Amino acid sequence: MGDELMRETMDPWVFVMAAYAIGVGATAAMVAWSLLSMKRAEKRRDEARKR
Repeated sequence: MGDELMRETMDPWVFVMAAYAIGVGATAAMVAWSLLSMKRAEKRRDEARKR
């Protein structure tokens, strides 16, 4: 009677989705960081060429 209310097994899809979210978020953060670093390096290069 009360067996359908208490489940002993854990749903693995919650962890799978969390892992994908962390992976995609970390990848997006690394891409953004790389783009900002590249823009700063290009700006420094252009300023050095002007001198």
